[in-house]
Amino acid sequence: RVAKVWKCKASEVVFTSGATESVSLAICGTARLLKSKGRHLITSAVEHHAVLHTVEYLVNKEGFELTTLPVDAEGRVAPKDLDNAIKDDTILVSVMAANNETGAIQPVAELGAICQQRGVLFHTDAVQWFGKEPFESIHQFNADLVTICGHKFYGPKGAGVLYVRRGTPYLPLMLGGGQERERRSGTENIPDR
Repeated sequence: RVAKVWKCKASEVVFTSGATESVSLAICGTARLLKSKGRHLITSAVEHHAVLHTVEYLVNKEGFELTTLPVDAEGRVAPKDLDNAIKDDTILVSVMAANNETGAIQPVAELGAICQQRGVLFHTDAVQWFGKEPFESIHQFNADLVTICGHKFYGPKGAGVLYVRRGTPYLPLMLGGGQERERRSGTENIPDR
């Protein structure tokens, strides 16, 4: 049912334990797989700690490089700043759709379009977006990877989703059981199955 509402394929939806896991899967799962193509990551200065701590780990422990984009007085990333920051070895950009502290709405559709034009993967943390901003389709973000968390729109805590656009390079972080089409192993916590 989720895929029908999102207007995506069921195979593009990975259920997780929440937003933090979804963010880690998106960022680490793509960065580690693509490191032979480049090690440059881009994010903004106002991301949730789930994003900031993940990219900091990749920089400090795995040799990735990070550009942190500034925001304007209203807390938004300027698309031109993103376009200028992308380099030949940039492999992933992660910018949240809506800020959890300020409420600032990022121009994610425009940022995602820039990434598409430049051949760079785009992840957006849309946790604070859902239930508060208009939603027509998962494709409105122009993102390859989108993080969602159930409890932000009256779902249960401990339920998250990572949308992975078909064809997006992605390396699972947990192995073992083959659940979620081998993208996230572990028995799903679904009480009414």
